[in-house]
Amino acid sequence: MKRKDDEQLMILVRSGELNALSPLFEKYHLRLYNFFLRLTKNQSISEDLVQSVFRRILSYRNTYNEQHKFRSWMYQIARNVHANYYRDNKILISDFSEPEKIEYEADSAIEEMEKESRKKILYEAMDGLQTDQKEIIELSRFQGLKYREIAEITGLSETAVKVKAHRALNKLRELYFKLA
Repeated sequence: MKRKDDEQLMILVRSGELNALSPLFEKYHLRLYNFFLRLTKNQSISEDLVQSVFRRILSYRNTYNEQHKFRSWMYQIARNVHANYYRDNKILISDFSEPEKIEYEADSAIEEMEKESRKKILYEAMDGLQTDQKEIIELSRFQGLKYREIAEITGLSETAVKVKAHRALNKLRELYFKLA
């Protein structure tokens, strides 16, 4: 049987076949969790936000337009869920350790320690960025979205997204090397 793509699955969900959401959940829940974890630095909040995204996907399934990528639509919902949470709860308490890994192989103990050290510095540098800068870097670098998709999610032009990403990366680079 041919594997259905995200858009086909969401069309099935929209038409009332709610079990078609399971493969989408399996594919994206960890990515969304890591997206939220990098923004909130709180594991339980991140888990709750992932659940909120999928509840909203179900609630707003009739608004899904198959002309757009499911992933872009989902991240637009995720941004809104995060913004609503942040607006409603001004103080975020961190229980952050690090995002869960899907797959990882350690080359050697020394290389592992160096990677962990660089990763820690990167996360500290990310904390120095403004929320919109973190979000652009998270979507483009960690989630692998194209600038065109991010433009669709954020409502900005693709050029504006490229400029924001460039500025955010420069700021991140500056903060990283100050901490290194």
